[in-house]
Amino acid sequence: MPRLRRAKTPIVQPAVRARALTLQAAHRAAKARRELAIVVPLIALVLLAYVYREQVFGLDLPVRVVAAVVLVALGWRFARDVGRSLAPPLFARMDPATAGTVGFLIRLVFLVAVVILALRVAGLNPRTLAISGAIAAVVFGLAAQQTLGNLIAGLVLISVRPFKVGDRVRLQSGSLAGEVEGVVTTLGLLYTTFARGDDSIMVPNNIVLGSAVVPLREPASVELRARLRPDVLPSEVQTLLRNGVRTPVRAEPHIGLEEADADEVVVRIAATPVAEADGPQLADEILAAITPVMREGNTEERQVARRSDDDGGRQHDGALARDEHRDGDQLADGARAGPDSAPRGG
Repeated sequence: MPRLRRAKTPIVQPAVRARALTLQAAHRAAKARRELAIVVPLIALVLLAYVYREQVFGLDLPVRVVAAVVLVALGWRFARDVGRSLAPPLFARMDPATAGTVGFLIRLVFLVAVVILALRVAGLNPRTLAISGAIAAVVFGLAAQQTLGNLIAGLVLISVRPFKVGDRVRLQSGSLAGEVEGVVTTLGLLYTTFARGDDSIMVPNNIVLGSAVVPLREPASVELRARLRPDVLPSEVQTLLRNGVRTPVRAEPHIGLEEADADEVVVRIAATPVAEADGPQLADEILAAITPVMREGNTEERQVARRSDDDGGRQHDGALARDEHRDGDQLADGARAGPDSAPRGG
């Protein structure tokens, strides 16, 4: 018999890899905090040696160069450890891909700050550094205007969190030429990805930030586990559902193969209606569509019933045989007693 149930949430894949990444990030964060307890005093020691270089070493330029090189090396370790120590809260607030990207940006910012400090220690004029940095920033900003816009919008979306991964939303904006509806699958720094059926839609973050976000409630899906004849293929079931289901659904019914042997094929069918009220009608249509290919053989319940019927039949046949045997014995006894008991004439 098919088993039908209404699922409370859409079918999603288990986030085993995400949990593994979270545990790995927590382990690295603990190790990074221990390293920071060593790196920070070393950086302070290098800066003290640079400040009192003439009093302690009696040299200027060689100490500047050595201090700059050591600062870059320690700064790289410092930036890496800071990024790793901040990984657990990042993984708690966003998906693993976005958390990894944000952690990289944090390390990059700290590394750039350390390099600027090392150049200052090496003896470069602050005015030269400021002018060079301003020119580089203007050139980079003009060349990557759209990318920087998406990046800033992505940071705003991650911090504000108007929706989260797994939510179904509708975006309404003139930039989208109408609206976009789907389930949020990833929240990246440059793009937000929506799933609509089997397709994925990547929307730039600056467009998402400028759009009206309408949260939508996901209807409960219909799941059915059915036992089919052994000669039925999943593609045939898909064709039957395509021809028999008339209720609007969000995507084509998903057919998962669970068991297959010489006696039967067990499949799981899942579909989500567009409207919550259409769930019962969708279930009826799915049942009607797969009825011609459902197996009439020995399901577990039928086997128990047939064993009961067979046991009852055997008991009934045994009782009839005993009655016939008893009647035959009585007739035989009457035939033997007949001649002896007949009346004798005088």
